Amino acid sequence: MPEPQGHTTELARVRGELIALQDQITAALEAQDGEARFLREEIPRPGGGISRPRVLSDGSVIEKAAVNFTHTTGSKMPSAATERRPELAGREYHAVSVSLIVHPRNPYVPTTHANFRFFIAEADDGSPPVSWFGGGYDLTPYYGYEEDAVHWHRTAASACGAHGPEIYDQMKKDCDAYFTLPHRGEQRGIGGVFFDDLEEGGFERSHALWHGVASSFLDAYVPILERRKDTPYGDRERNFQLMRRGRYVEFNLLYDRGTRFGLQAGARAESVLASLPPVVHWQYDFQPEPGSPEAELLSFYLTPQDWLSHETGA
Repeated sequence: MPEPQGHTTELARVRGELIALQDQITAALEAQDGEARFLREEIPRPGGGISRPRVLSDGSVIEKAAVNFTHTTGSKMPSAATERRPELAGREYHAVSVSLIVHPRNPYVPTTHANFRFFIAEADDGSPPVSWFGGGYDLTPYYGYEEDAVHWHRTAASACGAHGPEIYDQMKKDCDAYFTLPHRGEQRGIGGVFFDDLEEGGFERSHALWHGVASSFLDAYVPILERRKDTPYGDRERNFQLMRRGRYVEFNLLYDRGTRFGLQAGARAESVLASLPPVVHWQYDFQPEPGSPEAELLSFYLTPQDWLSHETGA
């Protein structure tokens, strides 16, 4: 499938930025772990695309991480990408993305997820192709710390700041709305920023916002990882972490649009499902002890709130 006319330069530019971002994030995570290294693969995809899965397993700090770059092409855009844009159904497309997940070993270190993507859909009437950006990042703690939550959200807000304070407010709201488990009545974590269908103001303006958010991910996560990775823990904390990982699995398999898009687009299942944690528990009708740190996670940290207004962590 040839690259869309008039968007070749834009596609090549974003693809190069995403590959560089993948390399930057994998290097930073390897440095934090200190022992484990990412398995690196390059798998050609139909139509000139490519998959570059990077998976780290059984590290001393990171139990599992996946940082995958994918360039997908196709003659018919998958339904997971057109639910919000039905007018694009059936069109040829290019999609480039980096999707990542970090499952730390220490229960006091949060899990994190991020995705940064760019789509181009061919028009079927001879008009120029349609393109847009999407992405964001969110944090899923098992034991809450206000200073971590404040740092996370302030970093995200700063990345959005040049585009107006309302941008962060909307992206945070969208993140809280998306990363929920309706069947549980729970948030997945403390949120972050999330956006889709970003094209307002043209390519350069949308790209600037998207690139700023993507570039801030390591600034948001690495300080938290460094701060918590050596915290002592025992069986109680580990068991709670594994039980809460079950919620993460439920979201990915039931609701995550990226998971559905990858499988619908014919991506290798091993790469798409690399985001799942290596060890997980489900405990029937678990109820944390009142007043415990586990109860505080559910009652306080998993309640959407204005983290920027908290003084802790300033």
